[in-house]
Amino acid sequence: HVQLVESGGGSVEAGGSLRLSCATDTAVFSVNCFAWFRGIPGREREGVAAVRIGNSFTDYSDSVKGRFTISKDNAKNTLYLQVTSLKPEDTSMYYCASRGGNCGPSLLRYEYDYWGQGTQVTVS
Repeated sequence: HVQLVESGGGSVEAGGSLRLSCATDTAVFSVNCFAWFRGIPGREREGVAAVRIGNSFTDYSDSVKGRFTISKDNAKNTLYLQVTSLKPEDTSMYYCASRGGNCGPSLLRYEYDYWGQGTQVTVS
């Protein structure tokens, strides 16, 4: 069973920054692809950033490109999402997702098998 635990959300003013974290275990972190999604109840989750751990290839949605950065700390088995220049429309629950196999950095929700519980980001 893959466990993903997000943290780092909070309430900030427009223009502010946060760093979201997603912790998992060594075996999962070394072979999988990961992504950050965001969503609110009743709406489809939007993929905002993705990475393949093995080669560090990344992809970003147009809505966050240049403002959000996905990164990883192999020693800590932790994925990060640095979110900067936040806007009120960035307010959402942010989820970490993972998938295995011969994967690439995808922003498509249906391609991911494992999900965390989410961390809330509120921008006012």
